Amino acid sequence: MEHSKTGTRELVIKTAIKVYDSPASMTQADQKLLAEAKAAMEDSYSPYSQFKVGAAILLDNGIILRGSNQENAAYTMCICAERVALATADSQFQGVPVVAIAVTATSKNHALNKPISPCGACRQSIAEAEYKHNTKMKIIMQGETGEVYEVRSGMDLLPLGFDGSVL
Repeated sequence: MEHSKTGTRELVIKTAIKVYDSPASMTQADQKLLAEAKAAMEDSYSPYSQFKVGAAILLDNGIILRGSNQENAAYTMCICAERVALATADSQFQGVPVVAIAVTATSKNHALNKPISPCGACRQSIAEAEYKHNTKMKIIMQGETGEVYEVRSGMDLLPLGFDGSVL
């Protein structure tokens, strides 16, 4: 960081993203988690957007849970796949940290050949889960096909995120 004559400086935030050419380059465990996310898309209720999202989370105890997006004609009532999966974990396995989440999507409107990432609300929910359990959650992202992105933590996608430590 360089200080200027005005007493200001620039803070540069960088995120490392591991890029796999395909799921075949990943570990077997990560391939399985991504396959579960793809399977979760089948449970998506997305009649309005035709954009099906699936998420799968790996708990610290080895259990994998799924979530899919659930739309509503009143769009503000929609629930993202990531938050469905995280809420399922909290309700069924309270106190068990999530160590990884895989997210993928498909669209009837166009091909998704690049990774999709969690929306802002889901990033905040992931950050909250990390804060609550004092652990990092690996995030794996893919579209229908193509490269797979991996980041080490929700905070990699939400730098300067808000958490309970400031309250």
